[in-house]
Amino acid sequence: MTTHLNVEHSHSTLSLSESLLVSQLFTLRDYLRWVSSEFYLAGLHYGHGTDSAWDEAVALCLGALHLPWNIDPSVLEARLLPVERQRIIALARERVTTRRPLPYLLGESFFAGHPFSVDERVLIPRSPIAELIEDGFAAWFPEEPPASVLDLCTGSGCIGIATALYLPTCEVALADISQDALAVARQNITRHDVGDRVRAVESDVFSGLEGRRFDLIVSNPPYVDARDLATMPAEFRHEPSLALGAGNDGLDIVRRILREAREHLTDEGWLIVEVGNSDRHVEAAFPDVTFLWLEFERGGQGVFALSAAELDAHAASFQ
Repeated sequence: MTTHLNVEHSHSTLSLSESLLVSQLFTLRDYLRWVSSEFYLAGLHYGHGTDSAWDEAVALCLGALHLPWNIDPSVLEARLLPVERQRIIALARERVTTRRPLPYLLGESFFAGHPFSVDERVLIPRSPIAELIEDGFAAWFPEEPPASVLDLCTGSGCIGIATALYLPTCEVALADISQDALAVARQNITRHDVGDRVRAVESDVFSGLEGRRFDLIVSNPPYVDARDLATMPAEFRHEPSLALGAGNDGLDIVRRILREAREHLTDEGWLIVEVGNSDRHVEAAFPDVTFLWLEFERGGQGVFALSAAELDAHAASFQ
């Protein structure tokens, strides 16, 4: 005799046995619907590559099945193997019960169109700087691309490695104070086969880069202020605190970058830094500096650009 799911619409079905779920849900479409319903009921936070329960469900199911985002819609009606159904159920349960971000569960995150290995040693890639990379930083280098790029506070290495993939003639340095993060960055260097042009180096901001100058320095440093850090959703608490918090106003690292960056830029070089919600603190801390705040088609805020000449002009403000 067939057993049917008999639960109220407003109640989660995650507590039902795996065997019961597997016996009632068969196709990819079934699982997309079920997972999105459970995520909606759980009130999860989405900020690591998706922005809704449906998008998160799509990412989970496709990731669990190793399918690309642009699959033929006819695949939605494909029946899944029992082991595939079990994997989706297990991932959905872990996402809801632990609040671990989905990219950590899958071990992978996409950035600027490329996959990167991630785990709890690094932040999950989500910077709007991806748009600048995809455009080859053409707004700042309209005639020829930068020959040398520094990805400062690199984490997984996604910014620097994606830059190397989009700009095949540039040399890239990935710098981070965390040996754990650098281990992940080196995995991604190997994964994308860019070891001939990309190097990872341990560096407390610029301390490990003495004497080196770059045409472009790009940084997504820790910038979360104390108040935001204390009120972050549970998902963010799985990320390394070293890569998030930076003092009461979130600018402990940013101040060092502004103070020291000019020594590591070529005379025609540019500095691009993400500070997110701490953009208001930047404006308050440096009222005499006219920051160029960038706009993004796909959303995002708090990224500024300063030229080497501007860093020279405002050197006194940054000391």
